[in-house]
Amino acid sequence: MKYSEQSYQHYRPAADSGSPPDKLQPLASEVAVGISYNGLNHAVMMATPDDLDDFALGFSFTSGIIEQREQILDVELTPVEEGVLLEITLSLRALNRLKHQRRNLAGTSGCGLCGVEALSQALSIDVPLREASADAQSTRKLNPPLPPVHHLAQLRDRFLSAQQERQLRGAMHCALYVDQAGNTRLCREDIGRHNALDKLLGACLAEGLDLQRGFVAVTSRCSLELIQKSVRASVGTLVTLSSPSDISVRWARRYRLNLVHQPKDDMPRIYSGSR
Repeated sequence: MKYSEQSYQHYRPAADSGSPPDKLQPLASEVAVGISYNGLNHAVMMATPDDLDDFALGFSFTSGIIEQREQILDVELTPVEEGVLLEITLSLRALNRLKHQRRNLAGTSGCGLCGVEALSQALSIDVPLREASADAQSTRKLNPPLPPVHHLAQLRDRFLSAQQERQLRGAMHCALYVDQAGNTRLCREDIGRHNALDKLLGACLAEGLDLQRGFVAVTSRCSLELIQKSVRASVGTLVTLSSPSDISVRWARRYRLNLVHQPKDDMPRIYSGSR
């Protein structure tokens, strides 16, 4: 279930007479999702308990645990009190990759060196940089083509039309995939902006969509984590409704990811990419 109804009362001035009646409001569902790989506990995320198969695939891919969707052999969902256990079975190659990552992050001393190693891994994307050229024109060719500007028109209306859950109760982030013809192909929602993007990317990967074409759009601000996830999933263009952070712009340019901000009352702003 994506939501539950909870009662509330309006907070009235003391001078108002009478006891206000309780009202009911649908609220977003939030549970703890425990993620394990081949019996190894990996992470606990607070998420909306919907489209968790997509979340398993998207999270595993954008976290660098798998390189292909076929490396997930099975996903088992087990409801528990206040949560869901997401038990993912990896192929042997992906499992060995995960164990290697966990060994690199393990530290035994308090000198801070292991923290430096963890920081360097956090500020990295394990995909090769596209070769940059000294010639600016050649460099621009390395970026995927931007979507036509008219595909970004009424983007907020597009979100409102697609976000069925937000219309019920608000408090939901959304991620969309719009194909090269300008059609909204997929929509995923979650209380967490990272989760919404992971669910969308997982759904796109499951369908074998070419994310170099068209664009992915998110309702949230653009942080570095969203850039990392988009690059790992080979997204060509990321569009956000809120301004990106400075490091997001630098990394989008470094990895040749088109980054566009669509303000509410202004033309789209291209931070990475070229017309």
